[in-house]
Amino acid sequence: MCGIAGIIVSEGKQVDIEEIKKMISLLKHRGPDEFGIYLGKQTALSSARLSIIDLTTGTQPMHNEDHTLWIVFNGEIYNYVELRPILEAKGHTFYTKSDTEVILHAYEEYGPECVERFNGQFAFAIWDTRTHQIFLARDRLGVRPLFYNFHKGIFSFASEIKSLFTLPHISRQVDPIALDQIFTMWATLSPRTPFKNIWELPPGCVLTYSERSSSIQVTPYWKINFREDSASHFSIQDYSEQLSYLLRESTRMRLRADVPVGAYLSGGLDSSIITSLIKEITPSQLKTFSIQFSDPSYDESSFQKKMIEHLNVDHQEIFCTHNDIAEAFPEVIWHTESPLLRTAPVPLMLLSQLVRSQGMKVVLTGEGADEMLAGYNIFKEAKVRYFWSKYPASRFRPLLIQKLYPYIERSHSKTRSYLAHFFKQGLEDTHLPYYSHLIRWKNTSRIKRYFSNAIREQVNSYSAIEDFEKTLDDHFHKWDLLHKAQFIEIQIFLSHYLLSSQGDRVSMANSVEGRYPFLDHHFVEFCFSLPPQMKLKGLREKYLLREAFKKCIPPEVLRRDKHPYRAPIFQSFFSKNSPEYVEELFSERKIQEKGYFKEEAIKKLIIKGRNGTPLGEIDNMAIAGILSVQLLDELFIKNFTTRVDNCSPIEVNIYRQ
Repeated sequence: MCGIAGIIVSEGKQVDIEEIKKMISLLKHRGPDEFGIYLGKQTALSSARLSIIDLTTGTQPMHNEDHTLWIVFNGEIYNYVELRPILEAKGHTFYTKSDTEVILHAYEEYGPECVERFNGQFAFAIWDTRTHQIFLARDRLGVRPLFYNFHKGIFSFASEIKSLFTLPHISRQVDPIALDQIFTMWATLSPRTPFKNIWELPPGCVLTYSERSSSIQVTPYWKINFREDSASHFSIQDYSEQLSYLLRESTRMRLRADVPVGAYLSGGLDSSIITSLIKEITPSQLKTFSIQFSDPSYDESSFQKKMIEHLNVDHQEIFCTHNDIAEAFPEVIWHTESPLLRTAPVPLMLLSQLVRSQGMKVVLTGEGADEMLAGYNIFKEAKVRYFWSKYPASRFRPLLIQKLYPYIERSHSKTRSYLAHFFKQGLEDTHLPYYSHLIRWKNTSRIKRYFSNAIREQVNSYSAIEDFEKTLDDHFHKWDLLHKAQFIEIQIFLSHYLLSSQGDRVSMANSVEGRYPFLDHHFVEFCFSLPPQMKLKGLREKYLLREAFKKCIPPEVLRRDKHPYRAPIFQSFFSKNSPEYVEELFSERKIQEKGYFKEEAIKKLIIKGRNGTPLGEIDNMAIAGILSVQLLDELFIKNFTTRVDNCSPIEVNIYRQ
């Protein structure tokens, strides 16, 4: 794993080496082991390396045989072992044992189509000194980040936005349209980012920039595609065997490393399966890590203990309190570079800190199973609501909603009435392509009532939902209700929140690489081919996964209901020991100074929080969202240059041409 960055200037200009040094120094948390710069007349590429594969000769930037191609690479190509002999047979000569060099020679051999041959998580850039073109690529699901800017004849890219912000010609402004998207869908719509004129390379896409013509071309090479013609005559045993085989292969490949590999063990089904497979594949003692919350409402440690005993692993955990979350929240915003409607990324950043303190650089996790195999309640809600919509007046069909929330008192008539009323919103709007997410987006949008008049004016004629609808192709409209819901969850939530703010950013904040067996593209495409009932059977989520691994997981874990990973919000920011920055950023002075929100509306919300009034989901998200926007401004607009100036220097290997 690495952090990468680069600059290409137009003819007649020359790259400033101090600028590229500053860019990569701000990414040293992503790769503290080694720093390298390729310096041409009009081009500079840089890398901050986290050494995991080929520790001795895998130095970056890396070149081909005649030094005409140079690469910087963030990620892993898991099938590099299989690809290398194929390339050697075609005449390519290698001088390292790394997966980085495999990418370079594959590009030489196959051109931009090389990405279709890679099994991995990656973001890389290849500079061609002959054509004066740079080729950027990002993995299919967006596990690894990559951002770019083009302004005043200068093309620049980096693993994180903060690196781009070190360049003097790039302005730093929060994008109101991005705020509208986040406060509707929890994330931005690709390629937009939270900042104006900073773009992300979308997942599953490549980008070519030509310095000579100053042209940028972005091309998709992979798309989410559910198969509605899947062969439903296959038996459950056939499907189970194939799923089991693919997940085992994916896990086996993700254990490839020249350093020890650990695992996150949350106590849920997904991480328990992955940890079990690791133990099955490798005989060495496995280190596992988890989070224990002081607040019992969020704690899963009882299930973690069952799996620890079952697998006999070397386990460690962090104990996370409300105050821990509040104290670490600003640093999380610095790394996520985005407003957040949740505090869930915070404990995960603290967990990666524990992993790193144990000398570990790599962990396997269970992310992706819920999206690929219909594990979330939102999929069940859509199914129940669609069933209910056939007989809207039914008194019995809405009772199915209660099965999704067993912790809500069923006998309370007011509770039953509230649930029925809440989930009846837009009940008969089944024609809408976002029917599954209608309630979530509608409720999240209520937070926008806190927007200031200035922000409202800038987003007044904009609709995030309409913007999303424009991205849908004809295939989408032919899909089953579940597949439509999965598409939305993968396209928006998975790529732009879960794998970013709750994945790469908080793990790489402590130089820890997360690997995701459930997101191997062979496994993912198999899941896309499954009939809906193999994923969600009745109201039983991840049906096929449970069937495939029922013999190797304890019954208590196998049968447990889905427990969404969450972390406390208002309890963290409104306790007796809340950090000073919370009161400061929620003050009328700061709200008015930054101009994103209404002072009076927020004042009422804060009073509720300080009084200890139990807050609902929307108010909780509002607190996290408002505070994170205030922090985003504080960190990246107001005090950014100070933080850059205080960044400690690094020693860099420079390759000149």
